[in-house]
Amino acid sequence: MTALDAMPWWAALTASFLLVLGGLITLIGTVGLLRLKTFYQRIHGPAITITLGTGCILIASMVYFTVTQSRLVIHEILIAAFVLMTAPVVSMLIMRAALYRNQYDSRVVSARSVPNPEQELVERGALQPERSFAGDPVNAHEGRTSPRS
Repeated sequence: MTALDAMPWWAALTASFLLVLGGLITLIGTVGLLRLKTFYQRIHGPAITITLGTGCILIASMVYFTVTQSRLVIHEILIAAFVLMTAPVVSMLIMRAALYRNQYDSRVVSARSVPNPEQELVERGALQPERSFAGDPVNAHEGRTSPRS
């Protein structure tokens, strides 16, 4: 006779339901990871479903081992507490790192895409262009005909 044969029907039903529920929740998170488009959407689904799916599986494990060993088994509570504390924090840190990386990349790209910031301001009309003829009082003391020559 195995441990499953000696298990009461209510415990088997509860453990089975929680295992199936935890598996489905984790599967939904995986499908969300595959179907969503941006990194921030992709990280959100698994961050939520990992904690809920893991919680259901750990409670099912607690029910099974408590009934089969005829004593209270609470090791899974420590595992659940660890997962509940670390999974959201790790997800938040990964999202912050990605946000920092995106901000840094956009600053580098914007600095490289505008070789002459003054010229961009002139084109937008925010800055008046400098005169570059020989009689300009700005360049008269240097003897140059343009400010960049």
